[in-house]
Amino acid sequence: MPKLLNRFLKYPWFILIVVIVFTIGFFLVMKSNSRMETDLNKYMPQKHPAFVYSNMAEKWFNIKDAIIIAVENDKGIYNYQTLKKIKDITKKLQKMKEIEKNDVTSLYTADNIIGTEEGLDVRAFYKRVPRNSDKLNDLRQKVHSNKMVFGRIVSNDEKSTLIIAKINDDVFSHDFYKKILELAKSYEGPEKLYVAGQPIVEGTLAYLMPNDMKRMVPAVLLVIVIVLFLLLRSIKSTIVTLFIVLFSTIWTFGLMALLNIPIYSVTTMIPVMLIAIGVAYGIHLYSNLNLYMRDHPFASKYEAVKDMIHNMWKPVLMAAITTAVGFISLLTSQVYPIKYFGLFTAFGVVTAMFFSLTIIPAELMLFGLPKLRRKNRGLRNSSDSNKDNFAFSFAMKIVKYKYVTMIFAVVVIIVSIYGISRVWVNSSFLDKFEKNSPIVLTDQFIN
Repeated sequence: MPKLLNRFLKYPWFILIVVIVFTIGFFLVMKSNSRMETDLNKYMPQKHPAFVYSNMAEKWFNIKDAIIIAVENDKGIYNYQTLKKIKDITKKLQKMKEIEKNDVTSLYTADNIIGTEEGLDVRAFYKRVPRNSDKLNDLRQKVHSNKMVFGRIVSNDEKSTLIIAKINDDVFSHDFYKKILELAKSYEGPEKLYVAGQPIVEGTLAYLMPNDMKRMVPAVLLVIVIVLFLLLRSIKSTIVTLFIVLFSTIWTFGLMALLNIPIYSVTTMIPVMLIAIGVAYGIHLYSNLNLYMRDHPFASKYEAVKDMIHNMWKPVLMAAITTAVGFISLLTSQVYPIKYFGLFTAFGVVTAMFFSLTIIPAELMLFGLPKLRRKNRGLRNSSDSNKDNFAFSFAMKIVKYKYVTMIFAVVVIIVSIYGISRVWVNSSFLDKFEKNSPIVLTDQFIN
């Protein structure tokens, strides 16, 4: 491998052009074919017993996911304005192409089943919205005496009611999600409307995941830029290292899109992982280069880069392989998001390693070596310079007080083992959101 890397030094422009062309290709594929997946039914193999029996039950009993709209009026729902809104919202839901007319249940569509001498009398609670107090009180009495409606569709305090719309698994989309939210928002005031249900939770998650990535990735990049500049003391080296993790991220998500594998909530963490892991390879290479330049200030550019490759290709390769193997072990999971997270993070780690061993040498050959700080130029002796190095001093103290270090390590291990015993599995979708987020508060209100 070092022979191959040394050959690459003769063709730096070729290396950069090939990497950039492939990166553009992966970016175009990623942009056109990437998609979010929040459907829980797609998280595990369909042959898994849990999904087999679930699908059988859904087929036998016509079980469907439901969108729930709660209408709340602090003064009570038994007034013309609120009852008309319930009727209007119900009719608009029934007219949507994604919803079958008979799959919408509300106070307007619910059946009031009354026992009579002749048998059962089935009537609607209301067709025309009652206006006068007598008809409103009559409606209240009908609802209160019907245990299938009172406490289920209408709350016990008579201040809120539910509109439930069942949908098929294959009709929910981001546009439909937005349409439902806009419908609810258009009928607010003075009533409060809450929208909930598993499709809404999944739709909210699909909406928030890209937004979280937009906020999270720049924040991580900012921290990494500061750390890189403090370590490398070179704007050029910092930029090159950032481009390496950027390219590896594009290749990773581009490959996912090329293989038609969606982005799950877990895989949104891949860019952060690659940024944190990928920059380490650049730090190793540039640190070795700086040490060589300090000890050999008159060495040529080719000699410095060749020495960097000779000394660092194996440590960087082994670090990448061990990290990738750790992520690949997640392939043993039956959960698709975990499986794909491990596989593609491992791929991203390997590409970051490959770019570090090819792009950094190519960049150095084309644009020159980084400039050393003045205070390091006169330090020809490594032992003298190391005495002023914080990391070196810290390492020497660890060696000097080795028993304290070992005792501290044992304590950490014991605490960690205890902590592992306290870990629990939380599979709640709602717990992925903040406690004060609208979707969580809505769920709490409806329940």
